[in-house]
Amino acid sequence: MDVAKLLLENAERLSAKPAFIFKDQPITFPKLKDISFQLTDSLLKLGIQKNDAIAIYLPNTPEYIYSYLAIWCAGAISVPLDFMLTEEEVISCLAHCQAKVLFAKSKPNFSFTKVKDKCPHLEKIILVGENFVSDLSFEELLNQGENKIPATNIQDKDYAIIFYTSGTTGKPKGVLISYPQLAAAPKSMQFFVDLNERDITVCAVPLSHLGGLVYLQDNIAYGLTVVLMERFIPLEFLKNVQNYKATCFWIVPSMYYAILQLKEFETFDLSHLRWIVSFGASSSADALRRFNHYCPKAHLLNGWGMTETNGPTVVLPLGSKKIESVGVPAPWVEVKIFDDNDQELPQGRIGEIVVRSWIVTDGYYKDPEGTAQAIRNGWFHTGDLGRFDLDGLLYIVGRIKEMIKVGGEIVFEPEVEATLHKHPDVAEAAVIGVADELRGEVPKAFLVLKEGKTLSAEDLRYFCRQHLAHFKIPHDFEFRAALAKTRSGKVDKEALRNQRI
Repeated sequence: MDVAKLLLENAERLSAKPAFIFKDQPITFPKLKDISFQLTDSLLKLGIQKNDAIAIYLPNTPEYIYSYLAIWCAGAISVPLDFMLTEEEVISCLAHCQAKVLFAKSKPNFSFTKVKDKCPHLEKIILVGENFVSDLSFEELLNQGENKIPATNIQDKDYAIIFYTSGTTGKPKGVLISYPQLAAAPKSMQFFVDLNERDITVCAVPLSHLGGLVYLQDNIAYGLTVVLMERFIPLEFLKNVQNYKATCFWIVPSMYYAILQLKEFETFDLSHLRWIVSFGASSSADALRRFNHYCPKAHLLNGWGMTETNGPTVVLPLGSKKIESVGVPAPWVEVKIFDDNDQELPQGRIGEIVVRSWIVTDGYYKDPEGTAQAIRNGWFHTGDLGRFDLDGLLYIVGRIKEMIKVGGEIVFEPEVEATLHKHPDVAEAAVIGVADELRGEVPKAFLVLKEGKTLSAEDLRYFCRQHLAHFKIPHDFEFRAALAKTRSGKVDKEALRNQRI
């Protein structure tokens, strides 16, 4: 993807249109281009060269967008870091990728002096709204540049991003994404939905994650307007969707659950939505259908993808009613189901989902062992379990580690969660496997009830008996006020598992 070229074309073609709206303040396409080019020149004058790593540690703000675009226009490598990462985690990522510059914002209990001391390769820390010791502020750095077209020669094998995935175990892995792969998400959106410059969307997913990045990729590829939220607040999200007459958005299932719990939900006008997408985790089809009831003109889509596959990789076709499925791959993507011996399984059989395509990452930065384990014979092994039906639609069963072996029987955590979500008084549910002397492992459920509702473990046990085989029924039910989430909006199951150790 030639980012500079797209910025130029959009500035000329959509000169009066907002590219982004942040806190009700519009940023037009010409302004987006001008600031991005000016910041690019500032980075080049700072000594940044092609293929240098530049990290971004910011909440969802316009500065995040400008930083992304300027880094790419300079032919450098962006390293987006989740703003919820701790000081120690940030230091680990910066040291691993040897970033030369860090764009950041101050936060309590976070020492940038310590970051600088621990990362000898880090030459500059650029803080938004203030200086870091002798370094420049974001505003000062920007003012040093000229608004001129960058002249960097970017090659197809140059890397645009090192994405540190949150992962589920161990340290995060740095997923490599090349410049051509920046076009993967827009190409998929073009195939699955008719995204265009008339669309308006609301982004409440962190820009440090793939789901958030897709909003920026589609913005520069198609010229749609993005209403940017600093963080997800369910009521504010709905207000933005209504007030700006959003035509589409993509969020994770837990965000849908949070919205559905709002007392005001049914009062909002969502009639202008053309399509909505659920992605990123197992979902309750019943909850999504309830949401869809209040925006009946919108196509309800389910999708699947990973950072490593530059999702969306698989999406439910428009008009399909099988919302339990995540759909079909795009024509340029091969998706198969493999057994433990890397042999393809027939339709209907459950196995590991593997992907092969130009959209798949080359591997993990400085991790040849992890790369070799994940990519075998040209196929990327996702760690997700799934199956194809007779119509060629893919169903996600869960992660390999979400498979519980109960006395020789297999239980998939997402299946039990989907059943619990069917209960009218359950707002959210998560299931994990816990040790059991007799059976080896048994399911345990963590639940959040809807406001004002009460349930006992026996109530839920009785409900589960109506829908699940006896060995799939959780042996323990733990009620909580809330379930911890990762920054991408998924339930943090690793945190639940660690509490059991």
